[in-house]
Amino acid sequence: MNQYYEAINHCIENHVNDYMTLVQDMYDHPETGFQEFHAQEILSDYLIKAGFTVKKSVACETDFIGEYVSQKEGPIIAFMCEYDALPEVGHGCGHNLIAGIGIAAGEALKNIADEIGGVIRVIGTPAEENFGGKVQMTKAGVFDDVDVALMVHPGSKNGLGGKSNALNPVKFEFFGKNAHACHPQNGASALDAAVLSFININLLRQFVEPNTFIHGIIKDGGQAANVIPAYASLEYYFRAPTMKYALEITDKAINCVKGACQATNTTFKTSIYECPYEDTLVNYTLANLLKEKYEFLGVENIEPVKEVGEGSTDVGSVSYVCPTIQGSIKIAEETVQGHSKEMAAATISETGKQGLLAASKAIAYMAYDLITQPDLLNVVKEEFKEAKK
Repeated sequence: MNQYYEAINHCIENHVNDYMTLVQDMYDHPETGFQEFHAQEILSDYLIKAGFTVKKSVACETDFIGEYVSQKEGPIIAFMCEYDALPEVGHGCGHNLIAGIGIAAGEALKNIADEIGGVIRVIGTPAEENFGGKVQMTKAGVFDDVDVALMVHPGSKNGLGGKSNALNPVKFEFFGKNAHACHPQNGASALDAAVLSFININLLRQFVEPNTFIHGIIKDGGQAANVIPAYASLEYYFRAPTMKYALEITDKAINCVKGACQATNTTFKTSIYECPYEDTLVNYTLANLLKEKYEFLGVENIEPVKEVGEGSTDVGSVSYVCPTIQGSIKIAEETVQGHSKEMAAATISETGKQGLLAASKAIAYMAYDLITQPDLLNVVKEEFKEAKK
């Protein structure tokens, strides 16, 4: 172990209780997307005390960027933090621990940056669950000059990250005509149009490519049983390995809706009701580097890169702008489900603390290697360029 790895360990281990205090504070005060004002404040305050310059509300109200510019030139390395919670279950996705990991790795690198060079950024990315904080930040150019972006997500397995599905969230609104239910011939049922659309879109599932998903609900269906509804709505997620194919499935669904409206003498309109997410580009050089650091730290049962997406994340947008990795660290047994109160509780457990230690050290080691080994960074960047093609 070289002296800089030792310095990273020393910093993280000496401050781990401070990081876990932040994790506990966010657990005690869960905030949903774009409402994370308390998390933004406590994380920003910590970074300022640690010697970072912090800007808040750069691209969205509850984001932040903590930056330390070293005395030597070098690449810009970003550690991404998430901190939005879920309704009802709080931090069941472990975003409070992601923030702790990012803060820990950023502070450890900042403390050696003047010797090794580079710019260290800790980037607070809110509203991952539904509203795509990273998407907004990407559009605002936050990641344009970043050389590499790193983060680790807690869960029930250790892993090297992987692909995610693109997500297109579409709302269908139907417009008919009210009438007394005893005189339906005088009305046009928006609910009938919605139900027919729902059935027709469900039938599409048999005819889509593998690893493509269609999730939908009837959001509005009327207010009284004895009134023909003049308004109804559906909300859908069209999820696919690429955004191109997600949009193709969306077009097929729209055709289903057109037919239903023609059959029921109604009209409709569509809108994007949440933030669309890109698929995630995998950088295998970064994945191999994370595996190397995990093994160095004694992390076991490391899953390889996931070649099939199991969900969607706004990390995908970042992965199209700069080389990016979102690894995973085990903090709970496999019987514990994500997006659960049990997973939330794991973030503040001893296992959560050990996960923070391992994950933050691993990505801090990665950052050190990328700053001090220009050839390695060039390989990462060349792979990124090829993947974008």
